[in-house]
Amino acid sequence: QVRLVESGGGLVQAGGSLRLSCAASGSITSFNTMGWYRQAPGKQRELVALIISGGRTNYADSVKGRFTISRGNAKNTVYLQMNSLKPEDTAVYYCAADFRDRLYTSGMNYWGKGTLVTVSS
Repeated sequence: QVRLVESGGGLVQAGGSLRLSCAASGSITSFNTMGWYRQAPGKQRELVALIISGGRTNYADSVKGRFTISRGNAKNTVYLQMNSLKPEDTAVYYCAADFRDRLYTSGMNYWGKGTLVTVSS
């Protein structure tokens, strides 16, 4: 059974930085697409950033220039470096993965339970 486990969330002041990590277990095959979504209170879940195995990325406009997604050397790991955080970045951040190329297509098959990021003003 595939599991995605996020870590690295927490409370940070506006302008600060956090690094989220996600590690997958239970799969001997590398995911094609890995990435991050977020859901703020009272809002729908939205894309933050995705990366495919070839290295191409897709970012939400709201985080371009501030967030950087990368894949780790260990198989099926992904990171999200978040800089210049704003209060509007406050949300539960979910790791997601899929064996297909989902860089510009919705419908990721595997999801973590989420990690809370709170940015204070």
